Amino acid sequence: MAKKKAIKSFISGAKLGHWVFLAGIIIAIVTALIAGLNTTVIWVLALLGLIVGLINVTLKDEVPFLVATTVLLLASGSLNVLPYIGQQVGTILAYVTVFVAPAGLIVALKAIYAFARE
Repeated sequence: MAKKKAIKSFISGAKLGHWVFLAGIIIAIVTALIAGLNTTVIWVLALLGLIVGLINVTLKDEVPFLVATTVLLLASGSLNVLPYIGQQVGTILAYVTVFVAPAGLIVALKAIYAFARE
């Protein structure tokens, strides 16, 4: 009985969303350093980003999350020009962008829906 309660507690939004977010960031960094760009990883990160956007970002976190997402999306292409590490940093940021952009889209759509309901 205690195991079922622990599993339900883990699956409930906040903890699962937290772990999915951490997994997405770790996958983005490790894969970028090891394998470079990979289509399968891009799809996995996009799916994880959708999950994060659906269950992890609360109403009070919407604006900071959307601002951070916007800054990340705008700045992600500019670090490729760094000598020596620019390629690695660019690949990492490309993966992080693929992960965060779907989450930002979901959060923005939820915010628009909330405005429309009022």
